[in-house]
Amino acid sequence: MVACFASCSKDMNLQPPNSTTSNLQYSTVSGYKSVLAKVYGSYALTSSQGSGLSDVNVSGLSDPGTADFVRAYWNMQELTTDEAICAWNDANLQSFHNITWTSSNDLIRFLYARSLFQVAVCNEFIRESADEKLASRGITGQSADSVKQYRAEARFLRAYQYWVLMDLFKNPPFATEKDQIGSVPPQIQAKDLFAYIESELKDIDATLPAPHAVAYNRVTKAAAWALLARMYLNAETYLGKGSGKYTDAVTYASKVIGDKSFSLKTPYKNLFLSDNDQNNPEVILSIDYDATSAQNYGGTTFLICSAHGNSGDDKANYGIPSGGWLGNRSTKNLPALFNNQSGDKRAIFAGAQADVNDVLDFTQGLSVFKFSNLTSTGQTPYSPNGVLCNTDFPLLRMAEMYLVYAEAVKRGGAGGDDATANTYINKLRERAYGNTSGNKASYTLDDILDERGRELYWEGFRRTDLIRYGKFTGGDYVWPWKGGVAEGKSVDSKYAVFPIPAAEIIANTNLHQNSGY
Repeated sequence: MVACFASCSKDMNLQPPNSTTSNLQYSTVSGYKSVLAKVYGSYALTSSQGSGLSDVNVSGLSDPGTADFVRAYWNMQELTTDEAICAWNDANLQSFHNITWTSSNDLIRFLYARSLFQVAVCNEFIRESADEKLASRGITGQSADSVKQYRAEARFLRAYQYWVLMDLFKNPPFATEKDQIGSVPPQIQAKDLFAYIESELKDIDATLPAPHAVAYNRVTKAAAWALLARMYLNAETYLGKGSGKYTDAVTYASKVIGDKSFSLKTPYKNLFLSDNDQNNPEVILSIDYDATSAQNYGGTTFLICSAHGNSGDDKANYGIPSGGWLGNRSTKNLPALFNNQSGDKRAIFAGAQADVNDVLDFTQGLSVFKFSNLTSTGQTPYSPNGVLCNTDFPLLRMAEMYLVYAEAVKRGGAGGDDATANTYINKLRERAYGNTSGNKASYTLDDILDERGRELYWEGFRRTDLIRYGKFTGGDYVWPWKGGVAEGKSVDSKYAVFPIPAAEIIANTNLHQNSGY
């Protein structure tokens, strides 16, 4: 495998910037918009050529769905924690549960390659939409302003992927539109990457559209605010202890909350149905999936089908009559968060045995039916094979901002107050209970972590949350199969960061492996 930025640029099937094809494609605003759609599409598809192919150039990829962004990211964020466990007899997956992965793990490599591919796609669009490119093509005035907005959206999508790479790998390779296609990128340190992402998100603020001024699945100012809030909450993870930016987290979470075009969608379960793109005032940014026009065996098709068996549950009740994959379910620690929460309707579980004594026995551990392919009226949308799903995946939503605000205040962030923080958490609980019976007068930091678990489970947050709380590695908090034993045990602190894939270390001599690998 060659260095990913070089290989990804080859896989993009994009023409050199000065070619006739490129100039024709980018000769009009509509041409730019069609390419922007492909930039967004790289998040929801494994390949623009069909569900059986992959854009990322990785060996050992027998199922292209495993290189889908959401599926690859979810595996690393959820299967490594107390929220999920998989029955598939795959050493790459089982090492996630056991927290024993190595730099040769293919699933780690798939996410690494996917994220860098999406950076490369963004870089190409940003390169072709520079001011001098627009001027040379005669695109001026309002037309140029439209393309500049598209460019800001692509810059956000690139910043998001760099945040993912920083969170998972700490010090990834780094290239922007200023670097020549195919060049071998240098490695960037987390503190420098943090500063870069921060500056990018702030710089595009003036150019991005206002919240809800464009389609539901497009980047707006609120997406930049929300990603900044999330990143500031985790600043000590990336920059070191004592480098907290909790006041900034309060500030940017408040910007989203203060925009009255956002509110909580009710009931909670409707956030995760196949028509969640309709009348949804809560989602700030999503990845859209469609069983007909965006076929992919990753994404929410993976989340829904992998949680169901071939017998023992009514798959038709979740809109996947042919979709039981006998894969993912919860460890007992996830449903235990709801044990003293009678009436909390966010607990969407099924099954008879919460304990997992045999990881490869799908019937052990409670099924998680949070995501569904049904509509809010109980209809099953068209699917060509009874497997592919239409449910969109929320990347950023309002509920998270309530939780960011509350935790940042509890950690000392200025500009907020405990009373408001408690009110925000109670808003989530009022939706969950349908009334005020679950409200509390105050919440501790540990209460907020538990509330994040109840509100955000299976949405790709848990690993990052446990690291921030000092509970992911070490032995202060264990869960079933942590460290490879049924009762759980302490694990080495090196696992708080994933290794850069070994093949990339060989291909790119600029890269240095993360400590311990």
